Amino acid sequence: MEKKKQGSSPKEQHDMAEEQTEVTEQEQTPAGTDRVKELEEALAAKETEAAANWDRYLRERADLENYRKRVQKEKEELLKYGTESLLLEVLPAIDNMERALDHVADDNKDPVIVGVRMTLDMLQASLKKFGVTAVAAEKGTPFDPALHQAMSQVDCPDQAANTIVDIYQKGYLLNERLLRPAMVTVACGAK
Repeated sequence: MEKKKQGSSPKEQHDMAEEQTEVTEQEQTPAGTDRVKELEEALAAKETEAAANWDRYLRERADLENYRKRVQKEKEELLKYGTESLLLEVLPAIDNMERALDHVADDNKDPVIVGVRMTLDMLQASLKKFGVTAVAAEKGTPFDPALHQAMSQVDCPDQAANTIVDIYQKGYLLNERLLRPAMVTVACGAK
């Protein structure tokens, strides 16, 4: 009974061995070699597909890495230059305070004037904390179109050509990038 349950009587095992021999003989016939060729072609196609998928994977991985780098750079620039619009709104108030103090004597002790000076000093200290520095623009220095905006040209015999004669408005840099150019008058050359 046990042999029937297992299904492997000696006769059945012999019959199965003969069937397997017939199958291997059939595979060696021309029909079997065609099957082998089909399988080899299918394997080659799958290898080509695998290579293409690997290439696609590497490209997608590189694209993802480039995206991460670009996002990181944008994040750093946002942190570094994100205050630009706010600073551009504050600078005119600082300009007006400086203009007001230009018309007052340095030794004036009027409490309002002292308060304006203190407020101006606090604003300038805050600008320095955020990386804002004034553009170098002094009378007699060379005009730099990357930092200065020429509002006009004047004949000035005592100044060299393309030098700053007068300053209308101070310019500022934000972390070494131009925030606002200095507005200046430039001396023109001899005619």
